[in-house]
Amino acid sequence: MKKLMLGNEAFARGAYEAGVTVAAAYPGTPSTEITENVAKYDEIYAEWAPNEKVALEVAIGASFGGARALCCMKHVGLNVAADPLFTVSYTGVNGGLVVIVADDPGMHSSQNEQDSRFYARSAHVAMLEPSDSMEAKEYVKAAYEISEKFDTPVLVRSNTRLSHSQGLVEFGERIAGELKPYKKDIGKFVMMPGMAKKRHVVVEQRMKDIAAFADTTELNRVEYRDMSIGIITSGVAYNYVREALPDASVLKLGMAYPLPEKLIREFASKVSRLYVVEELEPFFEDQIKAMGVAVTGKEILTVQGEYSVNLIAERIGGKKTDVFDPGALPQRPPVMCPGCPHRAVFYTLKKLGITAMGDIGCYTLGAMTPLAGIDACVCMGASIGMAMGMEKARGYAGKLVAVIGDSTFFHSGITGLVDMAYNGSKGTVIILDNSTTGMTGHQDHPATGKTIRGEIA
Repeated sequence: MKKLMLGNEAFARGAYEAGVTVAAAYPGTPSTEITENVAKYDEIYAEWAPNEKVALEVAIGASFGGARALCCMKHVGLNVAADPLFTVSYTGVNGGLVVIVADDPGMHSSQNEQDSRFYARSAHVAMLEPSDSMEAKEYVKAAYEISEKFDTPVLVRSNTRLSHSQGLVEFGERIAGELKPYKKDIGKFVMMPGMAKKRHVVVEQRMKDIAAFADTTELNRVEYRDMSIGIITSGVAYNYVREALPDASVLKLGMAYPLPEKLIREFASKVSRLYVVEELEPFFEDQIKAMGVAVTGKEILTVQGEYSVNLIAERIGGKKTDVFDPGALPQRPPVMCPGCPHRAVFYTLKKLGITAMGDIGCYTLGAMTPLAGIDACVCMGASIGMAMGMEKARGYAGKLVAVIGDSTFFHSGITGLVDMAYNGSKGTVIILDNSTTGMTGHQDHPATGKTIRGEIA
């Protein structure tokens, strides 16, 4: 059976076919639909966790218990989950553990353009990066094989274009999701300093083993054509390269970390000019240059925003293209929905001259004219801590509020409120209750009274 699927639907299908038993996530664009689609498979326990850290901890527990487990989040969510990620790299796994992280080049729905590949390098775990929906499904399955073969969590990187574009996916059968035996092993699973020092040695050897695997795996693919130009690329950028430069030779890196050094050196030796095409940071480029391989990348390409076929054709192929100018169309900035009751809140805050520390969610749009009721927005749950900090610095609690939504309050606002109560703050916190997770498409959370499958909680 074949079907057109969003990348996020294909990730979910890959988890199903891989025999995943437990999946946990917090909704965040562009990753949200992965877990929504996982929840459609009765064979998988799926949940919305209060935040990404808790979601990963649930998946870790399932992995330790012998099940294949999945955790999904957007790039800034990986910041929240970084604490357990870095340590589960030391413990390793029992059942396979895969974390899908969706980056957002161009900041379509995010506050920054974070490049999550650096987490793979810092946490010492492997990362795969598919280019289309079919690869999204297959790479998830490959990630579980790698996870169990090398006793490691594995990151799979998506981005907005892959997550929200459709491609043809061929279905496979689900493997039996049988539990692996659980055996108490404090040397492996209890990360006190004495145990962790020994596990660090294991981690370093594991990365050497995975690096050797990277040189032979079919996830990394060489396509020789015109040898005058060679392109090293991965993910969605591979599709842009193939369309812009159809005759160029390409080294497609399905494993974004660790890099296949022997394969890169061999490829570089056979082409006249070598380029790296990668969105956001020069992650590949810096490592390849450190190998002593001459390569051109960010000298002609940007670290900002998304790439395009036109950009690559012009910068590498020297082809003049008719580039679409977004400024030629009337701009339509995002606004709060007509009839939204929170509009009156921001109108009142502005009218009263209140300083408002805002938060992540649709109410962030209260900063835009004509409401102009929000002064600052940094990250999930930050409004309450920022309001308290400003109060302690300037001492004007009466003219200062924190504004936060209900889902964000449960995500990471509660701890800020505890801090206010504990340290005697006289600030005001306004919870704009949507009775749902508003910005990402009305997902349930701990205050809605329902689970991801609509069951009474």
